Amino acid sequence: MFRLDKTAGRAGINVTIDGQLSADCVAVIETCCDEALADGKRIELVLRDVRNVDEAGLALLRRLEAKGVHLIGTGVYTSYLVESLKPAGA
Repeated sequence: MFRLDKTAGRAGINVTIDGQLSADCVAVIETCCDEALADGKRIELVLRDVRNVDEAGLALLRRLEAKGVHLIGTGVYTSYLVESLKPAGA
């Protein structure tokens, strides 16, 4: 189970995820981010209270980062996860 919260601000769009980042929710999150990207908005994807990320979730995070979505982890687990997805030397 997951929760997605999308808020618009002056600087862009904040998409906040709580819960599990799994194959069940990948399509919804990717569509939400793709729509904002199509509008030319800056996107921050905040992994706030994410307790579990499966392979489909990791693949999604890699795709979104490659598209220019800024990933933010707010806890120890998600901060480490976001750092591990960055290219070496970044």
